[in-house]
Amino acid sequence: MSKTPQTYDAESIQTLEGLEPVRRHPGMYTRTNTPNHILQEVVDNAADECLAGFAKSISVTLHADGTITVADDGRGIPVDLHPVKKVPGIQLVFSVLHAGGKFDKRNYGFSGGLHGVGVSVTNALSTTLVATVHRDGAEYRIEYENGELTKKLYTTETTVPRGKTGTIVHFRPNGKYFDSPEIHIPSLERLLRTKAMLLPGITTTLKVEGGLFADEKSWKYVEGMTDYLREMVAERDLAAPIFVGSRHWTERDSEEYAVGEGADWALCWIADGAGLGESFVNLIPTPQGGTHVNGLRSAVCESIRAFAEHHDMMPRNVKIVPDDVWGKCCYIFSARIKNPQFDGQTKERLSSRGAPAMITSVFRDRFELWLNEHPEYGKVIASLAVDAANARMRQAKKVEKKKQGTLGTLPGKLADCKEDDPERTELFLVEGDSAGGSAKMARDRDNQAILPLRGKLLNTWEVAANEVLACEAVHNIIVSIGIDPHKRGDKPDLSSLRYGKVIIMTDADVDGAHIRSLLEGFFLRHLPALVEHGHVYVAEAPLYRVDVPPHGKTKVRRVVYCLDEEELDAAKARAEGEGVDLEKLKIQRFKGLGEMNPEQLWETTMNPDTRKLLPLRILAGHEDETYAAVDRCLSSKRVSDRRSWIEAEGKMGTEENL
Repeated sequence: MSKTPQTYDAESIQTLEGLEPVRRHPGMYTRTNTPNHILQEVVDNAADECLAGFAKSISVTLHADGTITVADDGRGIPVDLHPVKKVPGIQLVFSVLHAGGKFDKRNYGFSGGLHGVGVSVTNALSTTLVATVHRDGAEYRIEYENGELTKKLYTTETTVPRGKTGTIVHFRPNGKYFDSPEIHIPSLERLLRTKAMLLPGITTTLKVEGGLFADEKSWKYVEGMTDYLREMVAERDLAAPIFVGSRHWTERDSEEYAVGEGADWALCWIADGAGLGESFVNLIPTPQGGTHVNGLRSAVCESIRAFAEHHDMMPRNVKIVPDDVWGKCCYIFSARIKNPQFDGQTKERLSSRGAPAMITSVFRDRFELWLNEHPEYGKVIASLAVDAANARMRQAKKVEKKKQGTLGTLPGKLADCKEDDPERTELFLVEGDSAGGSAKMARDRDNQAILPLRGKLLNTWEVAANEVLACEAVHNIIVSIGIDPHKRGDKPDLSSLRYGKVIIMTDADVDGAHIRSLLEGFFLRHLPALVEHGHVYVAEAPLYRVDVPPHGKTKVRRVVYCLDEEELDAAKARAEGEGVDLEKLKIQRFKGLGEMNPEQLWETTMNPDTRKLLPLRILAGHEDETYAAVDRCLSSKRVSDRRSWIEAEGKMGTEENL
C-alpha cells in the first residue's frame, strides 16, 4: 500500500536521537539572530566555576578566521568515565541534552538553571568544536564536527604543571542556523563586563583579532555593583545616594529557604528622566525581569509607602503603586536561587514562584532601616513617588473610565474594580461561577475586575458581528470591555477601553482548553484590535499542588505549585535530591479553578508578582497563516481538514513535537 499524507501508523512516529532535535529546531534551544547565545552558554559555564570559587579569570577570543575560544582557570570538566554511561564525563557534557554537573549540588551550590542543554547546544550548532581540559598534570582533548564526535577523548603530549587546571573551548558557529553569523560585539562586551561586576575580583577579557575591530579589553571590579551603577548613572543627577546591600540565608536563619539563597543590590533614584536597571539570577542576565524583580518592586513600593505614611507625606485619596516608585529608579539586582525556573532555554525571565517572598524577606527590612537612618533621602524618594502618583491620577481623570459600556449598562455578574486608569486595570474572564466566586475574593479590588462565564461559550468564528450580541456571555464581555465588535483591518477607537489587560482564566484541563480556544477565536474574529495592541492574555493555572513535608534541618512544610507534568517531575526530583521520601509527598491534582481557595488562586494565578501570563499575539508577517490555522480549528465547514490535520500532526509524545 502506498503511503499518503492521510496514512498515520507507527512508521509516522519519529524519534530524534542525540543532538538532532537542536539542529532540527534550533529556535527552541537558543536565540538564532546571532551566535551570541551559544557563546554565552560556554561563558556561563566558566562563570559558574567562578561563582563556586574555583576560577579567577574568563577570557574570550574572537579569531580572525571566525572561530571562538573561551578559556577559564576552573577545575576543568571531568574526564573520568561516568559510572553509568561508561563514557568520559566531558563527552556527556557536549553530546547529551539534559546532562551536566549542575544537577549535583555538591559541586555547584548555585548555577544558572537546570535545563541541562547548555554547551551541548553550542556543539550541535557549530561546524567544529574542540574542548581541551587541564587537570591532574595532563592535557585532555575531545573533538567534534557538526555536533558529531570525531575524536574520542585523548591525552596530548603537552606538559602541564600539576597545579594548572581549566577548560578551553574552541568552536566555529555554523552560520546556516543564524540570521547573521557574526558575533554582536557590544552585547558580548556587556556580558563579560556584567560577569566581572557580579564577581568582584574576577577578571574577564575579550580579545578581537584581525580587521578594523581588533582590540583587547579587560574588566575587573573592586566594589562590583556600586562601581557598575556609578558608570550607568554617570551623566544623571541623583536624587539620593546609592543604596547598596546584600543578604543571604545562613544555617542560623529561618530554614524556609536554602543556605546561600538571597540577593545583592545597588539602587538609586534620579531627579529627571526615566530609570533603568539590570537584573540577574545566579549570574544569568534576565533582561525581561521576572518574579525576582517583581519581588524587589513590591518590597521597594511597600517600604516607600510605609515611610511616606509614617512621615505624613501621603495626600488624601492617593495610593502609591510600584510604577510610581520605580519610574525613576536605577538599579543592579542579582538574586541567588536554588533550582531557578526560567521561561524557556534562553533564560531571559525568571518564573520561580517562591522568588518574590524570598526577595521581600531579604530586602525590605534593610531598605526600611536605611530609609529611617537617612530620612532626608527617604523624603526625597517618597516625594518623587507621590508626585508620580498625582500625575498618574490626573492623567486618568482626562480619560475618565466609562461606567457604562457602549452597548448598555454593565452586566450584573461583573465585579468591577476601583481604579480608573486603563494602564493598571485588569479584567479576568473566569470559567465557571464557582471559580468566579473564588476569584472575586482573591482579587485586588483596586485594579482587578472579575467576569464569571457560565458554561461553554458560543463558537463565534462564523457568526456575524451583528449577531454575536445575541449570546449573553459574549454580550457581557463586549459591554464590560467597552469596545464595539469590529473586523480585522479596522481601526476602532480604543479610548473607551476599560481594562488594559483582558485575561482569559480557564481550568487547566481539556474542557478549559476548549473554552480558552473559543475565547481566543472570539477576540481574533470580533475584537482583533485588542490582540494587535497587546491587551489580551491567557493565565496559566497550575495543575498540581505538592506538599513537601519537613525533612533534615528544614522544620517547615513547603508548598510547590506545578503548571504541568514537567514541573511536577522537577519538583519530585528536587525533593528527592533533598532526601525526601517521595511516598511522603502529598500531591493534589486540581480538577479546576473552583477547587482552589482564594489564597491559592491569588498566589498561583492572579498575583502579578508570581503569576504567569501568556500574551495572545500574532507574529508579524504571519497574520494570514495564523488566521488560516484558527479557521481550520474552529470552522464548522472544515471538519475533514481538521481531522486530517489532527491525524497528521497530533503525534503527542514524540521528541519532534516537544
